[in-house]
Amino acid sequence: MADDRGRSLFLTAAEAAAVREEFGTPCYVYDRATLVGAARRVLTFPNAFGLTARYALKANSSHGILTLFRDLGLDADASSDPEVERAMRAGLAPSRIMLTSQAPSRRLEEFVSAGVRYNACSLHQLDCFGQTFPGRDVTIRVNPGSGSGALNRVNTGGPAASFGIWHEHLDEAKAIAARHRVTIRGLHTHVGSGSDPGVWALVVEMALGIAERLPDVQTVSLGGGFKVARMPGESEADLEVIGAGSREAFLGFERRTGRRLHVEIEPGTYLVANAGVVVATCIDVVDTGASGYRFAKLDAGMTEVTRPALYGAQHPVQVLATARPEASVVFVGPCCETGDILTPAPGDPEALGPRDVPRPEIGDLVLIGGTGGYCASMSAVNYNSYPAAPEVLRESEGQFRLLRRRQTLEQMLENELPG
Repeated sequence: MADDRGRSLFLTAAEAAAVREEFGTPCYVYDRATLVGAARRVLTFPNAFGLTARYALKANSSHGILTLFRDLGLDADASSDPEVERAMRAGLAPSRIMLTSQAPSRRLEEFVSAGVRYNACSLHQLDCFGQTFPGRDVTIRVNPGSGSGALNRVNTGGPAASFGIWHEHLDEAKAIAARHRVTIRGLHTHVGSGSDPGVWALVVEMALGIAERLPDVQTVSLGGGFKVARMPGESEADLEVIGAGSREAFLGFERRTGRRLHVEIEPGTYLVANAGVVVATCIDVVDTGASGYRFAKLDAGMTEVTRPALYGAQHPVQVLATARPEASVVFVGPCCETGDILTPAPGDPEALGPRDVPRPEIGDLVLIGGTGGYCASMSAVNYNSYPAAPEVLRESEGQFRLLRRRQTLEQMLENELPG
């Protein structure tokens, strides 16, 4: 059983009640101070010869968060054509946007002509770029042969990952570039998530080893995947330690080759995860007998927080109640779907993971923490025709500013044709 006591979430009970009163539940709430603090840590990542820090939009593409990060000096990492459009609509100059997409861009000519930077993630993508922009510079994403992550589903490197050009095909990539007179100026790697400085040292070593085979490369992106600690007892990536090791490796590369490489990083989770909570209401409490489980049904579930269903991910859950006896409780969402479980067992997504909390009652406010990243942007929205929840920013003065209204049924139906 997991115990969420002592895990601090930034909303007080009074603030959560105010959110429910003004915006209803479920509702995402993001904290400006937490977002700003994370951004400042990222922007001071130790480096040898210059740094570009990009925010990975896929973590949370809310317009309000994009504009906040834009003003703080973060550039953008876009994973699709629509994300490029989102970034530009948030006021980022095209030159501050890098497109790194699994899918070949349908707007490649338009975007690159406007100044968007392009990262070719396959041999086919590199060939398309060369045909469209012969003689230009490009970045390529390379799968270095191994990856990192608590689960295979969050591992983006190695033979089981489809991301990037397999490292053994590097000579073929160089031949394609030469055929189109394209110069490979940037190298991108991203192998998954982790907090171990030793793993990050290996990531840097692999990236620099590949850069040594690409004599025109001037910029190396280490990707993102800096782990955050959502739950008590979890370890978190220390950017100072990781960056210091990276800096030494880049200095060593310069001593060995004479080449000074600019470093890029593109965190998503690190910047937003713990800056978000979902405010929910307990709508029912049921049990399956003395030998079974007690379930607290919330009005938030996989339609707001899909990570537990996808990966068995762990999120802190707080019942905002006092002077209650504790109970062992499994938290579930409102959907007619067996996978709508908010508290799976740690390390076993197929099992239930009860939490020790004040015994929930119908009407209680409940907070789901660590939901600033890969929640609103990756939700199973509109399942059972539930609307997309609103998003709210908690300003530094404790005021709440609406970033996105709650979706209406009319908005859900507006693209459906009668008859």
